[in-house]
Amino acid sequence: MCSCAAVLSPLVRSFEGENLMFPTMIGTVVIAGILGYLSEKYNFTHNGILQSIIICIGGAFLFYFVRLMFGFGFSSAGLNAIVSSIGALIIVPTRWRK
Repeated sequence: MCSCAAVLSPLVRSFEGENLMFPTMIGTVVIAGILGYLSEKYNFTHNGILQSIIICIGGAFLFYFVRLMFGFGFSSAGLNAIVSSIGALIIVPTRWRK
């Protein structure tokens, strides 16, 4: 007699909390987008709203994947998104100043 619990146990174990990649990635994008918008609204940068949002999301994605591959980062995924978004806005110069 075959038990269904024995067959499904590896599937159930993978959804118990260890595999939260998709919600973390969505949260990273949302936090980075909000920071990009706020940086333009409060004159932290002068890139344009869309450009700042793209820069923040790109930096957050880069840091997110570095954290996945190498384990670098803070303990909180939200803090990683905030720090990487601000860092990307500081590092990436998009407007030439005279």
